[in-house]
Amino acid sequence: MPINLNRAEFVRSAASPRDFIRDGRRAVVFAGKSNVGKSSVINRLLNRRNFARVGSQPGKTVHVNYFDIDGQCWFVDLPGYGYAAVSKAERDRWAKLMESYFAESGRISLGVHIVDARHKPTGDDVTMAEWFKSSGRPFVVVANKCDKISKTACEANISLIRETLSLPEGIKVIAFSAEKGTGRNELLAEILSAI
Repeated sequence: MPINLNRAEFVRSAASPRDFIRDGRRAVVFAGKSNVGKSSVINRLLNRRNFARVGSQPGKTVHVNYFDIDGQCWFVDLPGYGYAAVSKAERDRWAKLMESYFAESGRISLGVHIVDARHKPTGDDVTMAEWFKSSGRPFVVVANKCDKISKTACEANISLIRETLSLPEGIKVIAFSAEKGTGRNELLAEILSAI
């Protein structure tokens, strides 16, 4: 049954594991650094301008946000990580929330790990990739902001991203631009085959 991406609505922000949605529906889980453009990637996929909140301040997604897509699956926006201005207590809360999320097996149909196409992945990016790998679930890496650098630089950085995150052969790295739509069809194909 085809999925209608125009039928998308925000349902819940989960601040603790008791608020997680456990209805057995497939879930596409988005993770990335605070300023990597996670909300913009979701907005581009759905062709909606301000659907997932785009904060002027990094670190605004502090809960696990659930978006119902056509009553068929969830887009799950995990809290952004790695923002320096967040207190240690807030970082610890984030880590506990993520540990709880990844500890419940079967929660992820497809992971979408968003990194910055312009830079070598950070230590936090490496940790996030390890969480996805340890989940045993399929995931893809989205190198967002590829429009900000040349095609040659982007290709070189994609190799660096693959190497830094120690990605197994089968894991795709998709050059993506939330601004221009580059990579949207490729990412959508991965999502649709997972759900």
